[in-house]
Amino acid sequence: MKHFVTLLLFAASMQSTAQNPIIHDQYAADPTARLFGDRVYLYPSHDISAPEGQRKDWFCMADYHVFSSADLVHWVDHGVIISQEQVPWGKPDGYSMWAPDCVYKDGKYYFYFPDAPRQGRGFAIGVATADSPTGPFVLEPEPIKGVGGIDPCVLIDLDGQAYLYWSVMGLRGAKLKNNMKELDGEQQEMSGLPKGFKEGPFVFRRGDWYYLTFPWVRGDTSNGANPTETLAYAMSRSPLGPWDFKGIIMAEHANRCWTNHHSFLELGGQWYLFYHHNDYSPSMDKRRSPRIERVSFNADGTIREVFPTERGVGITPATDRIEIDRYSALSVGATVALHDTIDCFRGWYVTLPDKGWVTYDDVDMSTINDGYVVVCAKAQANTTLVVRERNKSGKVLARLPISVGGEGQFRRDLRGQWQTLTAPLAATVASTTTLCVVCEGGEASIDWLQFKNRPRYFVPAVKGSTASPDADGFLKRWHLLEPIRQDIRSNTVFTDTWLRRVFAEELLKLPKRKGKWHTLDSEYYNMRLFRFAEKWGTQVYGNLFWATCVIDCPEDLVDVRLAAGSNGASMWWIDNREVLLLSGDRRMVKDDGMSGRLTLSKGTHEVRVAVINGPGLSDMCVRLLDKDGKPITNYIIR
Repeated sequence: MKHFVTLLLFAASMQSTAQNPIIHDQYAADPTARLFGDRVYLYPSHDISAPEGQRKDWFCMADYHVFSSADLVHWVDHGVIISQEQVPWGKPDGYSMWAPDCVYKDGKYYFYFPDAPRQGRGFAIGVATADSPTGPFVLEPEPIKGVGGIDPCVLIDLDGQAYLYWSVMGLRGAKLKNNMKELDGEQQEMSGLPKGFKEGPFVFRRGDWYYLTFPWVRGDTSNGANPTETLAYAMSRSPLGPWDFKGIIMAEHANRCWTNHHSFLELGGQWYLFYHHNDYSPSMDKRRSPRIERVSFNADGTIREVFPTERGVGITPATDRIEIDRYSALSVGATVALHDTIDCFRGWYVTLPDKGWVTYDDVDMSTINDGYVVVCAKAQANTTLVVRERNKSGKVLARLPISVGGEGQFRRDLRGQWQTLTAPLAATVASTTTLCVVCEGGEASIDWLQFKNRPRYFVPAVKGSTASPDADGFLKRWHLLEPIRQDIRSNTVFTDTWLRRVFAEELLKLPKRKGKWHTLDSEYYNMRLFRFAEKWGTQVYGNLFWATCVIDCPEDLVDVRLAAGSNGASMWWIDNREVLLLSGDRRMVKDDGMSGRLTLSKGTHEVRVAVINGPGLSDMCVRLLDKDGKPITNYIIR
């Protein structure tokens, strides 16, 4: 009887992004990568913390997940495909579901996995089949006859012949029958390999060469020594050898993580090595996570040594959250640390000394056209982070001061606290580039950065064109002066007397202001001044905004009212005469205040507004209403 395994869909929306390790919410070891169609599918084992009754210092695996990606950057977890209690011949509490593999042949996907059998000792290797790389998988009632061991790998050669390789006191291989579930002939030990512990075979073909790759302990194991694994390989002109040992692919992990396990994949002409490391479990090397590196070959087909990186592979969209601590290069004195040594899945952050820097390769900036950068950082003293390109042009993209004293009514000691900093981009990049973040003026720590495009809050008005009020009468074209910084600790100062004094003083200074005026059409009924400051100002809070609007009335407008609202306090003038004052710490509401009755004669008139705000999100809107409270729309805006 075959057993049917239902794919769990609850995890289908969970997604991990670029940088090593590639899976960020769970342990996933022994990654086997396969290209099916236009997606890469990853079949790892699943390390978990040992439950009661299991060895706390040993491998513990109860099920298999499958992940997929279209770009090696964004990985989707498709959920559990097989769990130990569903295997008809396996121990339901064996926690022995070690390194698997999956291949495609003749319309079917074949999933191979080791497990501890209900009867006897050691391991057996089972098979499950599916019509999709993510399942549901149908389990065979018995394991493959005559195969005892772990870490199955299957090679389907160019002629369609399939070969099974596995580990059992060395490395073995054999042909598979066409049904992919039985050996076809005798198994044989792989010859020509070096002495020492070997496991986890992965075999692939490149041109006329076959590559047998495997974890290998090359160190001295006598006298109780416990050296860690390398990744090594041998080459042959035949899928079952004899093999010519060539050497090391990847050396032992620097932190003495005991195991490594891997697979190779070619994608778009580039070869990749998938392997694992205990990134999220530095004190326990039986809980591992998958990584990826690029692989290159010498002219004679031998593999060049691969070195682990934090950055990994893939092009990261600038709109992704970029974990800059998964760096490409670090300056002298820069360090990387975990946020939480207990919950390591919270990730890392990088600390830069004064003039220190960190780089991150392959960021796609092409989609950022009207953007800004957000950085999560902290500092003990006032410092500035400079985000720039690291290439010959060296464009400075943004400067982000880190305040340690707070601002306005939120003034408090922010030393050593994580802050989300935002800055407009001083330059744009239309291609893939290397980012460099430099610390100036002290030590600073950085968690992540991200680029964002602003929504179309407003667009530059076409020179010489005219506009009209919208259907509800709101004026949406304004000439705005770049915001003027104000030291406002609390909006409680916005009394009538204070506002009239400040606005009068600022009005006298207005003709001499050096800031640039921008003529903009709002996409909304309101003018979102906070977003204007975000793009054209030096700060987003604590600003005074001046705006004017010129209207042409085709006839006399009698008994009209100016109806306005603002986030922050505001004063409104028509033809240099004050018509409305909105004082106090306001939140913007349509028609929050109304002027007295006005008569606007036929011809041109200027509407002017000053909006002032401290820590709030500045905003304003205005329209003209007739004597019955209906919006007036029969005039032109220049």
